[in-house]
Amino acid sequence: MSKMPRGEIHGTYDRRRLLRTAGLAAAGMALSSPALAACQVGAGAKSSARSRSLKIGFVSPRTGPAASFGESDSYVLELARSALASGLAVGGNTYQVEILDRDGQSDPQHSARVANDLINSDQVDLMLATSTAETVNPVSDACEAAGVPCISTVVPWESWYFGRGGKPEQKKAFTYTYHFCFGVAEFHNAYTHLWPQVATNRKVGVLWPNDSTGNAIRQTLGPLLTKSGYTVVDPGAYTDGTNDYSSQIARFKAERCDIFSTFPIPSDFATFWRQAIQQGYHPKIAQTAKTGVFPSQVESLGPIGVGLAGAAYWTPAFPYTSSLTKVSSQRLGDGYQKAAGKQWNQQLGPSLALFDAAAAAFTAASDPQDRQAVAQAIARLDVETPVGRLHWGSGPNANVVATPILGGQWRASAAGSQFPLDFVLCENSSDPMVPVTTRLQPLR
Repeated sequence: MSKMPRGEIHGTYDRRRLLRTAGLAAAGMALSSPALAACQVGAGAKSSARSRSLKIGFVSPRTGPAASFGESDSYVLELARSALASGLAVGGNTYQVEILDRDGQSDPQHSARVANDLINSDQVDLMLATSTAETVNPVSDACEAAGVPCISTVVPWESWYFGRGGKPEQKKAFTYTYHFCFGVAEFHNAYTHLWPQVATNRKVGVLWPNDSTGNAIRQTLGPLLTKSGYTVVDPGAYTDGTNDYSSQIARFKAERCDIFSTFPIPSDFATFWRQAIQQGYHPKIAQTAKTGVFPSQVESLGPIGVGLAGAAYWTPAFPYTSSLTKVSSQRLGDGYQKAAGKQWNQQLGPSLALFDAAAAAFTAASDPQDRQAVAQAIARLDVETPVGRLHWGSGPNANVVATPILGGQWRASAAGSQFPLDFVLCENSSDPMVPVTTRLQPLR
């Protein structure tokens, strides 16, 4: 017998537990009301269990190249399931809530398959998806096609919106799919507030892949950096999985690029960065995005990971609290470190925020089991989360809420620290409420 993915084991366990509970309740009702079974016979009738239950699908990359994004999933899912264990009160009724989590395997085709299974076989009422366009975009597409409401995050919003066919002139490209995440403007703000903290020649060597994220960044961030007085040196799009970056490195060295900026999958950056060091390319600033997000990714590089500049879409320093669990950002990070024995990571905040938004959407809907009503509720949703307030209708378009991303740097931790590296915030242009602790230092 083939092994079931980890997420499916969790989903099956909770499903069986909830069904046992629902079965006992239904049996008791049948004994006290003999006419109940007859009332449920006929076209269009719903079972009592179905009429008082909601299903949430959750898809993230737990394995594959983007597996680091799913590292904290089990902890967040535990918090969400615990908060929803007694049900969700909506319009005078209490609904039991079942969360079915699945591994997208960092693969677009597999992500689409598990999304369609959740939609067609499990009949979820609401879908949640997170972490990279390779997972989020196909899940969102499957939901839009099936008319299932979906909330997603951790893909630059332009990559999600335009990568799925949205047009700049469209104020609302999608009916059922909604997103919250940073975008190019937030990256531009972070970089242009972070990089001037180190003296450079303002030449930026960029390594942007030929994928939805890389192409969106090339078309939008490049011109913004040029307008801000930076010279962008772009050797052209490369294919994910490339294993020789000698030509790009030679170009950056020849152009004397003091700043390096990239948006690759983690394995590609590890290959590039090792080759760059070996071939003598030593920029003063090395700015990573999409990789270098989590401690495990940077630690795997060894000494050459120390000093990398990064961008944070959440840290325990964010002064915000989950509306569903009532857990503050600081408690979220501390709780994860205690429970998992691992260092906090950025994914904790937005993953929990998805469940804040899900619970709020069900509560705000005129009928939480009506998919169109839930989608309409999301379109006007205003909810507090660990990443801040999410208010659809106030973003760059009706489908998107733009959230902060702040510039920082990976530093060696102080002696006696539990973990070898620490991520410190150096600028807060996208959200001045988040405290800054230091300034960017040149890469050594």
